[in-house]
Amino acid sequence: MPLVTVGTTSVDYRVSGSGPGLVLVHGTGADADSNWAPLVEAVGHRFTVVAVNLPGAGETADRGEPLTVEGLADQVAAAAADAGLAEYHIVGHSLGAVVATAVAARRTDEVLSLFAHAGWVTSGPREIFQFDYWARLLRADKELLARLLQLTAMSPATLAARGTGDFEDAAAGFTALLDGRILRQIELDARVDISPMLQRIKAPAMFLAGAHDLIVPPRHQRELADRVYGAGYREVEGGHALPFENPELFVAVVAEWLDGF
Repeated sequence: MPLVTVGTTSVDYRVSGSGPGLVLVHGTGADADSNWAPLVEAVGHRFTVVAVNLPGAGETADRGEPLTVEGLADQVAAAAADAGLAEYHIVGHSLGAVVATAVAARRTDEVLSLFAHAGWVTSGPREIFQFDYWARLLRADKELLARLLQLTAMSPATLAARGTGDFEDAAAGFTALLDGRILRQIELDARVDISPMLQRIKAPAMFLAGAHDLIVPPRHQRELADRVYGAGYREVEGGHALPFENPELFVAVVAEWLDGF
């Protein structure tokens, strides 16, 4: 697995495929593999795919300082450059959508297009309260956070179709995925403010919302689309965890976007 040094951080990333550049940025608590495997499988034959592990995921290592959106954006851009990409499309989910949007704003000569799912502009009182709750649960017992996420990250249709065993299996899977190192990602979730950057974005941009997203509701993605010149907005059935809940739909929507270039 390639590593690139950015300041005091050793950034771990995955690179595969061939063709135009495609950079992927995962969400809080996920990693380059769990968030993106279905998409990489679907489009890796026609893109050089770089999937970055943010601090707290994979083998990325640093000194443990508080994370910033700008710092993560620089790490993502450095991984793309280290993989040989001078230009690239960028796709992000949740916190990764925020970071991908920041990359598009800070690297206007590199980013060909931006696709961001479940991102947001600024963490307001509701988001601060929510992510503080996540942090408290993670410190106390990560299984409790995994159980909460089952009820808030999935759409009503997905939850209605589950039996008792399905809930327990899904909670166990999320518990295994969560890592105490993601605490700094959660703390950053509560501090997000990318509003000063948005007017700098030049690349075509699409902001995707899950119609039933309880964690970062669609009004946030609509605000992003409204504030980025020429950006599109799309809403599909699903919750915040759309890449995990319905990977077929998520991959189809992203692939359709990429097909336009």
